[in-house]
Amino acid sequence: MNPTSSPALPGSSLNARRRLRELDRLADGQADSVVDVLVVGLGATGAGAALDAATRGLTVAAIDAHDLAFGTSRWSSKLIHGGLRYLASGQLDVAHESAVERGILMERTAPHLVRAQPFVLPLTPLVSRGQAALARAGFLAGDMLRVGARTSRSTLPQPRTLSAVETRHLAPALRPTGLRGGLLSWDGKLSDDARLVTAIARTAAAYGARVLTRTRALELHRDGALVRDETTGQELRIRARTVINAAGVWAGGLVDDVRLRPSRGTHLVLRSEDLGRLSAGLHIPIPGETNRFVLVLPQGDGRVYVGLTDEPVDGDIPDVPEVPETDIGFLLDVLGSALDVTVHRADVVGAFAGLRPLLDTRDAAGRTADISRKHAVLTSPSGVVTVVGGKLTTYRRMAQDAVDAAVAAGSLTAGPCRTASVPLVGAARPQTLAGLDVPARLVYRYGSEAPAVQALGLEDPALAKPVVPGHPVTGAELVWAVRHEGALDTSDLLDRRTRIGLVPEDRSTAEGAALDALARTAQVE
Repeated sequence: MNPTSSPALPGSSLNARRRLRELDRLADGQADSVVDVLVVGLGATGAGAALDAATRGLTVAAIDAHDLAFGTSRWSSKLIHGGLRYLASGQLDVAHESAVERGILMERTAPHLVRAQPFVLPLTPLVSRGQAALARAGFLAGDMLRVGARTSRSTLPQPRTLSAVETRHLAPALRPTGLRGGLLSWDGKLSDDARLVTAIARTAAAYGARVLTRTRALELHRDGALVRDETTGQELRIRARTVINAAGVWAGGLVDDVRLRPSRGTHLVLRSEDLGRLSAGLHIPIPGETNRFVLVLPQGDGRVYVGLTDEPVDGDIPDVPEVPETDIGFLLDVLGSALDVTVHRADVVGAFAGLRPLLDTRDAAGRTADISRKHAVLTSPSGVVTVVGGKLTTYRRMAQDAVDAAVAAGSLTAGPCRTASVPLVGAARPQTLAGLDVPARLVYRYGSEAPAVQALGLEDPALAKPVVPGHPVTGAELVWAVRHEGALDTSDLLDRRTRIGLVPEDRSTAEGAALDALARTAQVE
């Protein structure tokens, strides 16, 4: 097998040619064009449902009006949480579920994409001794969640107390005046949320799912959907024995009786040099709150994310949420409460916001921050299954419950759920990944496929160069995304397969390289 042209998992390549071929097969009206399950939405939950159904032996088509991870799934904090916040609010079931799913991702299905991330909670003068004791107890309880989820201590180290010197060593940007020390804890960190979705979708494709981006659902019915190919404008019907609506914040627009209360989570993008060397992430307590923090998240690519907010959103749901200045000001103010450096508005080189698809229950009142993150699976009178709520960490369990409901609604014959033990594209044993003779950054993004990505640059030195000064993404990664990861245009490449587009200045610089990657693949085909 030539590693420059074929991924490690046979049948997992997504590209423009495969998309057209499979869309034609669904539209031709033949008996085999009827699928068991049609999934609408290719965020983490929708892609997860496609993988779950396909690994149970069902035939699957999964569609999205835009691209993989176009919606909420690319706007997260890039964390795989263990459920500590939910434990503190008494949501024991959600907390345990989160810890279990974190362990599955870190140790079984995606060890190349999720690794342990240290976090420091600085004990500043704004954190009382009582609050510090409560936080310390919370971190210890979180470690018990790890034990209950049977996640290895070698995967997630034990939380502990830090001296002021140790705290400043991990985060020199912290203000030393009045600093009593810190609390060290660990959680799961994704290389990139959109990359996780891409890996899930490609794994589903390897098991036979037809993964179709730029395919918009116009109408949903028990037996399928009327859809439009957004690249040509052609409308067609996809026939299915059951339908799963996993459209996230747009789910309520496709079926009746689904009420959502979207919540906006905003992050800022800063240059790493503005905050100095950060060896750990930061939990900065929000003044006046007992269980909410602003996160400072070093990305390892010259950028740091700072987030996040939790604000209700009313009105129409935009394709790409805007970031209000009030959110930016709030996050900068919280940063200023703990840092010795001043971060000005001009230092914010980018910002992004995502909308959480929270279920609007009758007893929900007040802030969206107080609404449970527990997911819900609803079956309409017409038989369409809708899955809403939840969070990125628990996407696999959400998908499992949605497919269970779809199997029941469609009276389908299917095997049991297998996704807790199905490795995603690129997954391998830690010792195997550590032994790859490629840069660690590529392994963290591509896993066992990293040598194939690197080989593209070795064959053509022009592709080995970073496409933006100061940012590590190379032309080889863009070409790989077009050939194997379903990228169809420059937006797919810069905004989702890579995250170059989070900084508008970098996006403009990389535009030519993205066009070149698309042209190279067109010439090959």
